[in-house]
Amino acid sequence: MKRIFLVTILILLATMSVIASAQDRHRHRVPNSHRDKMVMPAALKRGDKVAIVSPASTPADDNPEKAAATLRAWGFEPVIGPHTLSKCHMYAGTVQERCADLRWAFNDPEIKAIVCTRGGYGSAMLLDSLTRKDFNQHPKWVVGYSDITALHSALVCSGVMSLHANMGGALGSRGPEDPLNQMLRSVLMGTLPTYEVPAHRLNVTGKASGIVIGGNMAVFTNIGGSRKWDFLDRDNIRGKDIILFFEDVSESMPRVNSMLQALRLKGVLERVKGIIVGRFTEYEPQSGYYDMYEMLSETLNGYGIPVCYDFPVSHDENWNYPMIEGCPALLDVTPEGVTLTFAK
Repeated sequence: MKRIFLVTILILLATMSVIASAQDRHRHRVPNSHRDKMVMPAALKRGDKVAIVSPASTPADDNPEKAAATLRAWGFEPVIGPHTLSKCHMYAGTVQERCADLRWAFNDPEIKAIVCTRGGYGSAMLLDSLTRKDFNQHPKWVVGYSDITALHSALVCSGVMSLHANMGGALGSRGPEDPLNQMLRSVLMGTLPTYEVPAHRLNVTGKASGIVIGGNMAVFTNIGGSRKWDFLDRDNIRGKDIILFFEDVSESMPRVNSMLQALRLKGVLERVKGIIVGRFTEYEPQSGYYDMYEMLSETLNGYGIPVCYDFPVSHDENWNYPMIEGCPALLDVTPEGVTLTFAK
């Protein structure tokens, strides 16, 4: 009888352990509604309010006002966040100040889009102070690139599409009629783009369909340990077809290769359906490689999926097309060139 009692207790403890483990996994998993259905924010119309905020580093003093002038020329009503030009070390204010601006912009239903002034450093510091409700209660476009990739990752994990695109600096300096700024305006106002770019000698031909996610390689690699906010986490991409894009600036070839191998070891590369390699800038070729693309191709071109190189997404604001994070798209890589078509 004592043995039966002991066995019963052991079975009960094991069952409780399994339940606790399952509950822990559930707490970290992205809800099915967020994993399986992405919300596209509503298209902007004339008169809509657009917030200008600084989630990362402090911009130049004239950045917010110049960006506001472009938005105003497009018929929108820009509203500049109170801490947009604040300074705290290398950041645009303390974590609390930057979170306050973001939370205000996300939670005000009259604000229909959020334009970040610049990247730099610090966006990932805000994520633990924000919730998925902050990101998805009032779905709206968030515009930015570089360090803003951390926010794109959080938005995708929260089930909301966002815009990897030129931000406040380029909006202001390039003006409302600039072709790339006009591309951004078109997407904000509801036009889903189709991009056609020249072929690259290292491209791998083929077709792929899936949702587009990516951005700055260093940023999304660095937050890769966060199961809650990592858009490349296994639970987030399980059952999804993914087209991955990435770019970077001022990263050495060994450093980029280390990040690539981290993605490989994490299992990301074997799960994606297509890869878009943007432009890498401000680095020196080394170790006998002609350029970054040659080094990347040694790993990427062995997966039997379409891969394209030097796609117009980068820190070069002349070569940075708007990419809709979380949006379904078709990637077609042919010997003649590359076509990326976004669709609802």
